Amino acid sequence: MKIIFMGTPEFAVPTLQHIHKSRHSIAAVVTGVDRPTGRGRRLKSPPVKVAAAAMSYPVLQPESLSDLTFLEQVSAFSPDIFVVVAFRILPQALLQVPPQGAINLHPSLLPSYRGAAPIQHCLLNGDTSTGITTIAITGKIDAGDIILQEEVPIQPGDDFGSLSVHLAERGAEMVVRTLDLLQGGQARPVNQASISERAVTPAPKIKPGDLVIDWNTSATQIANQIRAFSPRPGARTTLEGQGLKLFVPAVGTAKGPPGELLAISATQLEIGAGTGSLLVGELQMEGRKRMAIEDFLRGKQLVVGQKFG
Repeated sequence: MKIIFMGTPEFAVPTLQHIHKSRHSIAAVVTGVDRPTGRGRRLKSPPVKVAAAAMSYPVLQPESLSDLTFLEQVSAFSPDIFVVVAFRILPQALLQVPPQGAINLHPSLLPSYRGAAPIQHCLLNGDTSTGITTIAITGKIDAGDIILQEEVPIQPGDDFGSLSVHLAERGAEMVVRTLDLLQGGQARPVNQASISERAVTPAPKIKPGDLVIDWNTSATQIANQIRAFSPRPGARTTLEGQGLKLFVPAVGTAKGPPGELLAISATQLEIGAGTGSLLVGELQMEGRKRMAIEDFLRGKQLVVGQKFG
């Protein structure tokens, strides 16, 4: 099939690469616009643009998906189908262009975790498994018929970064299988409403307040929060009025006032929580790089009893 691929972040790159190696053809790639980043505010291309350019595909970067010129450009490629991974909501006029519609790769076991942040929310909730799903795109977000779906275990050490990489690779393979089934007329889509054992649950966009650690919650909840936002944007607290991000968490059994530094070792800090204690293996002070506790202690003296948050 002739495909127009739509995606922006690193998560979408493996799918683009797998389709590139498949029997299907990519006519063009649609991605986000270049954005200024860093202190110098230099324009940076999205990962999908970089990957597409390396494969010599035409790249479109519309500000608006409803722009008439963009719709004409897309229509001129005469695609059979759109493949969408980690992109924007497609307007109805755009969805009407390909005769076989559009499919989306979603990193959850739909209808669980519909929305912009399914990986973060499953980690926040302490789930032990998640999944990947390909669906037909409809006017309602993440509610289209399921084409293929697989459960994926979450390992104890997984965080947002590692789980995203794993789901992206598994999902890329699934998208190619989905395209093969659609081309051969063998796909058997399943309406999400018929999957009664899983309730529809939302996974809304992460807000700045979601990143702030509340030391009155349990150590398990805080550890899940750190995993959900590692390596970026990072779960946040303060120490002596300075911003701080925490990484590599574990749950301890010590008791002490929430947010109070209970113990210091060469490899970990132990901090009191509402229930249990939080062990932290790495941290990042505001304006500095992420580092192991051993390296951090070389330049910063801490004492038991100091308060976080």
